[in-house]
Amino acid sequence: MGQILEKLKEELAKLRTGRASAALIEDIKVPYYGTPTPLKQVASISIPEATMIQVQPWDKNMLGEIESAIRSADKGLNATNDGANIRLTLPPLTEERRRDMAKAAHAQAEEARVALRNLRHKQWEAVLADVKASTATEDDKYRVEKELNTAIAKYNQQIEELVAGKVKEIQSI
Repeated sequence: MGQILEKLKEELAKLRTGRASAALIEDIKVPYYGTPTPLKQVASISIPEATMIQVQPWDKNMLGEIESAIRSADKGLNATNDGANIRLTLPPLTEERRRDMAKAAHAQAEEARVALRNLRHKQWEAVLADVKASTATEDDKYRVEKELNTAIAKYNQQIEELVAGKVKEIQSI
């Protein structure tokens, strides 16, 4: 369950808010000698200003490919190549784009909730199999059910808090 929560945190970090973050572009795939490679493995990513991301490739021949990969990633970023670095300026988010980002955050939260429910179902099936095989008692079944429900409720609450914080961050100007 903790892994599901960590995955959600990573996905929410990739959503664009009003300020720059390396997580926005670090997983963009760049063709590196014919192999799609994450940008963070072929370049240094830094944040020199609150609304700017700077990408400095380790191999200067990769500048054009990195620039085209960023543009084709549909992140709404304008890439400028100065011959040594690529600078990405984040334009201010429009109200429509903020709503889209909030919807995306809620969609990712729902995916995390579905993953939790699936995990709960697998655990519950294992408990029922143990009861059927007589390796666990009926009392164990009800105790585990209560523990599962308590854990799911706790993680759902954490998911709600994460998403509420991210939506607040997205909506702030």
